[in-house]
Amino acid sequence: MQNKTLPDTSWMGLPHLAVGLIVIAVIALFGWQFLLADSEIAVLGMVALAAVAGFGVGKTGLNKSMSAAMRNHGRSMNIAILLALVCVIFLLGGEHFPLLMLTTTLLYMTVAFGLNAQFGLTGMVNFAGASFFGVGAYTAAVLTNHSALPPILILVAGGVFSALIGCLLIVPVVRTAGHYSAVVTIAFSVMFKTFLEVNDVLGGPQGLMVGSMKTFGWDFNSSPLLMGMELSFYVNYALLGAGLAALAFMFVQRLERSWIGLTLDSVRLDETASACFGLNVVRAKVLAFTFGNILIGVAGALYGMMISFIAPNSFSFSDSLLMVAIVLLGGLGSLWGTALAAVIVVLLPEKLQILQEYRFLLFSVVVILMLLFRPEGLMPRKVRSYFPNWRPEQ
Repeated sequence: MQNKTLPDTSWMGLPHLAVGLIVIAVIALFGWQFLLADSEIAVLGMVALAAVAGFGVGKTGLNKSMSAAMRNHGRSMNIAILLALVCVIFLLGGEHFPLLMLTTTLLYMTVAFGLNAQFGLTGMVNFAGASFFGVGAYTAAVLTNHSALPPILILVAGGVFSALIGCLLIVPVVRTAGHYSAVVTIAFSVMFKTFLEVNDVLGGPQGLMVGSMKTFGWDFNSSPLLMGMELSFYVNYALLGAGLAALAFMFVQRLERSWIGLTLDSVRLDETASACFGLNVVRAKVLAFTFGNILIGVAGALYGMMISFIAPNSFSFSDSLLMVAIVLLGGLGSLWGTALAAVIVVLLPEKLQILQEYRFLLFSVVVILMLLFRPEGLMPRKVRSYFPNWRPEQ
């Protein structure tokens, strides 16, 4: 059966690519104003507007045009999205808190991409995402204070240490199945936070200071200048966070569309059948767990450098649940759905402080409702597009 591509027809007289670029520009302007909104009434109004717009997209057929644009002009659309994000960062140039929120969202997005390599591709449940995030952050804290390593290498080291500790955890994970493997990651999450609290070398419950990001002689805690105007130093971290999220997206997408990704997906669907066809199930799980934890650790290292201080309470089991909620809301294996869910889970409670105390309850209810009525997530994974040239006879 041949996999058909959507025809590059027009929507309301416009080519799909033009429609896609216009939608990206509108979303970027909306996101800029949403991040700047101060009052909760304004935020609620914008949320309502977004909900109405989302409903209208489906009714008018605009979603099909966007799908065609992403399918037929994927590279151009991805570049446009990245450029729009950079423009939003510079439009927020002098605003500290909105940039901090945006960068945090991008880092949580990177973490969720790593979890998607484990959840979405291989079916491995990991409830210790915040712990591996913390491994990266504490690695950055120790190395920035007690070594002369360049910060770029410290970011890499955060991912490496996260993967190494993950290799210790993978042993009991691959020897168990189903909910038992999930219990292993939950136990590790609790143990990790307890270990940090009782370990005085790592600052105990008081935490540790983390050195800033420095590269090519530039300190990221210094405010850049743009046409004589001083910008927030968070611009530096936002740009690096955007680059990291983009690299993580491309890595997971290419992994997913490779033969390694096909192996991981077959393990997710049926481990027994995969083993019968000669696939090494254990090796596939180790690869997915390692790849995911590297991304999570790198994001954690950059997060530590950005906020300059870390403590055990920043990496609790409840934070791991929020990361899992991002993956489930977005849709297992759906990278764009993950990005959208990260915005909802991270940004919305910050903008609506009334939700802050009840965010875990709120997202628990939302996840339950999603699993009951829309288990595929906000933006379902489209498996048919992974191997467009595949034929059954091959």
